[in-house]
Amino acid sequence: MSARKTFGTQPCSIARTLDVVGDWWTLLVLRDVFRGAHRFDELKSGLGIATNVLTVRLKRLTDAGILERNAYQEHPPRFEYALTDKGRDLYPVLIALLQYGDRHLRGSDAPPRVLVHDTCGHATQAVFTCPHCRSEVSAQNARTVSRAELPRALRSARAARTTARRTG
Repeated sequence: MSARKTFGTQPCSIARTLDVVGDWWTLLVLRDVFRGAHRFDELKSGLGIATNVLTVRLKRLTDAGILERNAYQEHPPRFEYALTDKGRDLYPVLIALLQYGDRHLRGSDAPPRVLVHDTCGHATQAVFTCPHCRSEVSAQNARTVSRAELPRALRSARAARTTARRTG
């Protein structure tokens, strides 16, 4: 059997993240933990996943600091899994996948689950906004640049705003 390819040393945050969460079982385990399944048997039965596959995914997630494993029974030893702060930071990723699936893969069916904002009780959509100007961020108005390019990108954006104010 060949060794698993690793992206953990690549100079790309997406590749390094995929090295930890980049297979479907791992994302589905995280989905179910976010929904409240914390024990091995709950995860196994809810996902219909093989014991060995679940064991490997849980170990990878705990080794990466995304989940923590806590004993809840000594004889026989039983553990439950809880999200760490690092794990909770993956919530927007899962919601983005949910919204993508709802928008592009559901066919004519209604979405099977709805994101509800607990504060107000309404169904909602996650929106990616800029923390500086509060406008929505999308592929049409944002891009990634290297750290070295950041000062030039800021100057370019400021110049564009100044030109827009003068001509508008």
